[in-house]
Amino acid sequence: MSTQLSINFSQRSQSENILRHLKSGKSITSLDALREFGCFRLGARIWEIKKSGLKVESKMIDVGNGKHVAEYSLSKEAKENYESS
Repeated sequence: MSTQLSINFSQRSQSENILRHLKSGKSITSLDALREFGCFRLGARIWEIKKSGLKVESKMIDVGNGKHVAEYSLSKEAKENYESS
């Protein structure tokens, strides 16, 4: 007997959801992406967003116990371009 996990996310793709999140001025980590969008491969989605021409910045943040994760956000330039369009 198999058990199916049913998660009801919007019809938008993970990349679209993550881009919308970034355009709202928020940053995102892999844990945020998993919790909010069911995305296990944030790095791949960020690569797709970068490939579309937007500049995404990353920085390593300390999450405790000596562990660090990447936190992504739109560059200042990308935010300004988005807000002016």
